[in-house]
Amino acid sequence: MTDSAGPAPGTPAPSREPHGTPSPGPASGPGPTPGPASDFTPAERARGRALRRAQVPWALGGRLAGLALALALGLTPAGAGLVTAVGGWFGGSRTAEVLAGAAALVVLGQAVQLPFGAGVRSARARYGLVTQGWVGWAVDALRGLALTLVLALPVALGLFALTAWSPDHWWLPAAGAAALLTAALSFLYPLLVEPVFNRFTPMPPGPLRSALLALADQDGVRVRDVLVADASRRTTALNAYVSGLGATRRIVAYDTLLSTAEPREVELVVAHELGHVKHRDVLTGTLLGALGAAVVVALLGLLTGWGPLLSAAGVADVADPRALPLLAACASLLGALSGPVQCATSRRIEARADRHALELTSDAEQFVAMQRRLALVNVSDVDPPRALELLFATHPSATRRIAAARAWQASAPDGTRTG
Repeated sequence: MTDSAGPAPGTPAPSREPHGTPSPGPASGPGPTPGPASDFTPAERARGRALRRAQVPWALGGRLAGLALALALGLTPAGAGLVTAVGGWFGGSRTAEVLAGAAALVVLGQAVQLPFGAGVRSARARYGLVTQGWVGWAVDALRGLALTLVLALPVALGLFALTAWSPDHWWLPAAGAAALLTAALSFLYPLLVEPVFNRFTPMPPGPLRSALLALADQDGVRVRDVLVADASRRTTALNAYVSGLGATRRIVAYDTLLSTAEPREVELVVAHELGHVKHRDVLTGTLLGALGAAVVVALLGLLTGWGPLLSAAGVADVADPRALPLLAACASLLGALSGPVQCATSRRIEARADRHALELTSDAEQFVAMQRRLALVNVSDVDPPRALELLFATHPSATRRIAAARAWQASAPDGTRTG
């Protein structure tokens, strides 16, 4: 439910994207709701802008460094030489080149971005957001690396089994496999990946848990459980989300949210998340992700059949394991180009979930109070530069969300709660 005013600065856990730190004074309680022109004081706005300016260069630099490395290895013979060299350490067979080459690309890619991630962490720590020490941060980085290798190596092996089968038509079965793998990971993510980075415990019985389950029941949404994530081990940021499909669906709230926000604000956050379920956003996102993965593989098949690219990479065809860096470079470039479209889609989905929360609770004033708290505690840039928002933001800005809530309230039937 958190907003995003720029490139996601990235936390070690891959689950969601919280932003910000506690803000002194106003964030301790919702208080009177300010008018449209004074939802945030100049000091609060300046604090959010300062954090954005401190972390965006690092976050953008990490993205650009990773893309530059991928292109440098994939569009020159350097990548082919790397695969040959590391494969030779393990006997030089085709299988050795595929596995060692893929591992080398993953390790180098994460290594080149590590200093930038450290820069983001340092910037956020200066604003009180980070509660995790450097050792814990490094351990999380190693966990992320191990998880990536576990996923990437079998994929690379299967991919080059297909290219050996047919250098021209490998992408046809690969596209179907990519779609199925994307769907499977969406289902398994809350069971296998999230526990690597966080511990989840059932929310203890009490008025809040009962209210959240009643809210889900009122909305006609079946959830398996309401869990609490121990996010405070890493951050003071506030967040909640719904993950999983079918039997794995659960509402997850950060322990920081439960310890900071008023119960009604927690309900508003969960109402937003229920909107994602009600509108089948997780299922739709999974299907679109599967389709996108298939399209990317098809485009890779098209690109890697182009002679000039193969020549630049120093390989004869895509069946050669030394073409692995070329595939990685093309995939990285396609991902970067599709990013703004994905962000625009995400912003529309988040705005729709906001409307759902308002319709479910009929409590626009508390929604505004909740958005204010999230923005202050997460030290969000509440009104970021439009270019950054269009290119990188996955959520509407806080000012846009508050304005939309007030517009909804103005057009809502009589009886809507106003405080």
